[in-house]
Formats: sequence, structure tokens, C-alpha cells
Amino acid sequence: METKPVLIRNAEQVLTLKGSSEGPLKKEKMNDLQILENGCVFLLDGKIAGVGTEQELASIHGERLKEAEIIHARGKIVLPGLVDPHTHVVYAGSREEEYNMRLNGATYMEIMNNGGGIHATTRKTRAAGIDELIGETKKRLDSFLLHGVTTIEAKSGYGLDWDTERKQLLAAQELNKMHAIDIVSTFMGAHAIPAEFKENPDSFVDLIIEEMLPKVAEGSLAEFNDVFCERGVFTPEQSRKILMAGKKLGLIPKIHADEIEPYEGAELAAEVGAISADHLLKASDEGIKRMAENDVIGVLLPGTAFFLMAEFAAGRKMIDMGMSIALSTDCNPGSSPSVSMPFIMNLASLKMGLTPAEAISAATINAAHAIKRGHEIGSIEIGKKADLTIMNVPNYMKLSYHYGMNHTDTVIKNGEIVVKDGKLCKRT
Repeated sequence: METKPVLIRNAEQVLTLKGSSEGPLKKEKMNDLQILENGCVFLLDGKIAGVGTEQELASIHGERLKEAEIIHARGKIVLPGLVDPHTHVVYAGSREEEYNMRLNGATYMEIMNNGGGIHATTRKTRAAGIDELIGETKKRLDSFLLHGVTTIEAKSGYGLDWDTERKQLLAAQELNKMHAIDIVSTFMGAHAIPAEFKENPDSFVDLIIEEMLPKVAEGSLAEFNDVFCERGVFTPEQSRKILMAGKKLGLIPKIHADEIEPYEGAELAAEVGAISADHLLKASDEGIKRMAENDVIGVLLPGTAFFLMAEFAAGRKMIDMGMSIALSTDCNPGSSPSVSMPFIMNLASLKMGLTPAEAISAATINAAHAIKRGHEIGSIEIGKKADLTIMNVPNYMKLSYHYGMNHTDTVIKNGEIVVKDGKLCKRT
């Protein structure tokens, strides 16, 4: 779709993160946001066409600047559109009653083992029609957009049978076509052992490998294959089988690792060549070391630890040990019912030891690399997609300092203004 040229003029700071498209940032490089002061960004045909002073852009683009819609960004910052690389956003129903149960002492695994948790959402998602799933999820996507997010990953996993897993993946594909946000799909049939396989979990593993994964690959329904490697869910041996079977079919491994207790999930992620291992609250030093050595990105989900009142992942240690870190909401109905990436960035600094600059790197370019999109989004560089977020703060430190607040002023997706003055725009 052809879009009118856009000129973002005189931003206090443009956080370009340039030079990071080939791979995620590590160690001290996560603090280098490549900031342009009093900068301008010119968008043309859905791409970033120029970054610099207005005089520099005028010398290159001349008359084209006069055609552009002007966005005055004095007193504001411009950063790449936020990227959320780990969500369970396609689901039906809600689980607020479990929140009260946890406040009264029940643990996440106790609730799940008694038929709640993932199983509760599975029942509701199985019962929902695809139009209902699309309708509920669209509202969440709208909220993501209002918080500056322009690309998300979306997992299945609330079906635990082929028909419902397929329904979730088809809903994600339809939403990707109709919504401004780009959706990258992950198959996660291995999210839990369904009740009907409780006494014979290996049979469910075989079902995933022999029937579900080939159908996902044949139908091009997902790009990634994820598994919940945790005691009481899938063992490391079962997880390895599922991830390697998917890999043979062209599905890139991801893994929910070491969330509840140390379970060698980080080590397994390194072994199978996963693009990311996510959660990592209880990851061992050896697992962190192996992930760093094998370029596996650690996707940290501080909102989940916050909501479950659990210990936070050791983000500071992971960065210092050389692991690439990304951030995500883990949007889901049970352990992190949030769409606020800005709040996740706040938590990453306040509870995991990341600097404000590291949190921005983790929520933009590193998050993009965690879903194999670092070559086209995540930084403000000529030729990349025109996915940008303008925050109503005068510097990036204020974004971290004002915790729990949404400063999103304008969101641009593929060169189209989709949020203006903090409100959704009507799309043509």
C-alpha cells in the first residue's frame, strides 16, 4: 500500500541503534543506542529513507520533503517500534480467579495440576470459534499498538489437540493480514500434557512429532517450534525429541526454559541450536555460559516473575557473562496478562539490573533478532521498515524513570501513522 512520505522533525533524541542488524547486541554494546540529538527521520514508501539533520535530508531528498506529512517531535524521543518476541496472545477467556488463589498461597504448578492454569485456558480456547478468537485477540493487539509495539511473536499452545492448535495458528495468520501489528507465529503444541494423556505423556509427545509437526510445516502455519521444558510438563529428553523433530521439518527451535526450577533447559537450548531460550529464572551458570557461547538469545519476561511474585531472572549476570538479552511481556491470561512493553522495560531495570539503555536494546533490536527479524526492524536505519514509536519524553532516561506509565504518543507502522496523540487512527 502506497503511503504519503513522512518527516519526523527535530526530535530531542533519535535512538537509532544503527549497526546492529547482523546480530544481537551483547555486553557493553547494549548501552550504545547510537543517539542522534535534534534529529529528523524521513520515511518514504514504507521504508526509512533518511536519518539526520533536516539540512542533511534536504540535500539528499530535496523536493520530496515538501510532500511529506510533518510530525513535530520537539520534546520527544524517536525509537524503533517495540518488538515483543514471546506472547501467547491468541486465546479465549480469562483467569482472574487464579490471581486471587495465588494471593492466598497457591503456586502456579499447584493450580495447573488441579486443572487450572494452561488447562483452564485450553478448555475455553477449544470451545471458542475462530471468529471469537480473532475478536478477542484483536482487542489485545490494539492495546499493544497503543503501547508502542509494532511486531509480536504469537504462540499456539492452548489447544493441545490438532484442531485447536490449527485454529489458533490460522487466527494468528488472519490477524497478521488485518491488523497493523506484524505477527510472527510459533507452534507450541508442547505447552502442557493434556488431561487425556496424563497417564501416558510419551504418547502425546509422539502425537506432536508424528502428526502435528508435519501438518504445521506442510501448511506453513508457523516459523518456530516451542516447548515448555519443566518438571511436571515436558522433560529435557521429551523436549529434545520435539525440538529436533521440528528442526528437521524446518521449524526453528525455541524453548521455555528453567522457569520454575533448574532443569537444564538453558543447556538444552544451546545443544539444539535454539534461536532463544525464554524465562530462565532458574538457569544455571553453566547454562548461561553455553547459551552465550552458542549465540542463543535469552528472552527475559520480568512481568511473569512480577505477577507470580517469583524471583526475577539474573539479567545483569547474563549480560556480563556475554549472553544476548531480549525482553517480552509474555502476554497470556494466567501468568502475565499485560501488553505494556514500557512497563516490562521498567521492571528489567528495577528488578533485573539492566540499565535503561540495555532495556531499550533488549526491547528493540535484540527482540527483533529473537524472531529472526533483525535485518528489517529493530533499528532506525536506511532501508529498514518504517516501524517507529515516538514517546512523549525529552530523553530515554525519563522513559525508565517514569515507571508504570505509557508515554506512547505516535506509532508508525510500514510508514503509516497508526497511533496519533496516544489514540488509534482509522486505517484505510
